[in-house]
Amino acid sequence: MPTRTDPVFKRLCQWLGWALLFPCAWAQQVPATPELTDTVVASAQRWLEHALTQQTQALPLRTEVVVGRLDARLKLAPCQHMETYLPPGSKLWGVARIGIRCVQGATRWNVFLPVTVRAFGPAWVIKGQVASGVQLQPADAIEVEVDWAERSSPIIAAQADWVGKTAVRPLMTGQVLRQDMVRGTQVFQAGSQVRVVASGAGFEIAGHGQALSAGVVGQSARVRMDNGQVLQGQVTDHHTVRVLL
Repeated sequence: MPTRTDPVFKRLCQWLGWALLFPCAWAQQVPATPELTDTVVASAQRWLEHALTQQTQALPLRTEVVVGRLDARLKLAPCQHMETYLPPGSKLWGVARIGIRCVQGATRWNVFLPVTVRAFGPAWVIKGQVASGVQLQPADAIEVEVDWAERSSPIIAAQADWVGKTAVRPLMTGQVLRQDMVRGTQVFQAGSQVRVVASGAGFEIAGHGQALSAGVVGQSARVRMDNGQVLQGQVTDHHTVRVLL
C-alpha cells in the first residue's frame, strides 16, 4: 500500500483535487497563514457586496453583512486564483454560507464561509392582537424599519397588499407582516353568478358566467360562460373576475 510520501500517492491526491474532501491531500498542505485567511475573507467580502447590490437594487433596503471565520484547523495550500460562489439551493438571506475554492494553485481546495445577511427596510408590524380569520384593517399595523432577512417568508411591503386580507393565524403585537400570515378574502362561492371582464390589446368586453371555484380577491378563479366556454381570471372584487386575452 503506498504511503503519503509515495510519488504515486501524491499524483493520486492531485488528481482527486479537492483538498478538504480527501485526507490524502493534507500531506501537501500547510496550516493556513493569517495572510491567506485574510485574503480568502477579503475575496468573499468583495463578492458579497457585489452580489447583494444586484439582489436588492430594486428594493428600499439597507444591507449589512457579518462574515464569519474559517476554522483555524483548516490546512490550505497557497493559491494564485480563488473563486467565490453560492452553493446550490442556498440564498444570500439571513444565516447562510458561501463557498470559496482555489482554481489555480498546486493543490485545489474548497471551503465554506458562514455569513449573516441583514436587510433593513420599511415594513408593517402588528399592534394589538388580531384573531385568526379576522380581516385586517389599516389600524391593525404600523410602519417601521425591520430586518427583512430575519425570516425566509417574504415581507408584505405595501399596505394595500394586506388591508382587507384575512389572518391565517392569531397575530400578536410586534409581529412583522409576511406573506404566509394572511390570505385573500373569499368573496364568492362556486356556483355564484359573477361578472367577467375580458380585455386585450385595445379592447374590453364584459359578460356574465357561473363561478366553478370559490373566489378569493387577488387569486385566480374559473368561470363557465353562458356559451359553455370556461375562462380563468383574477378575482378583483366580490362579483368580478378579470380575464386577460
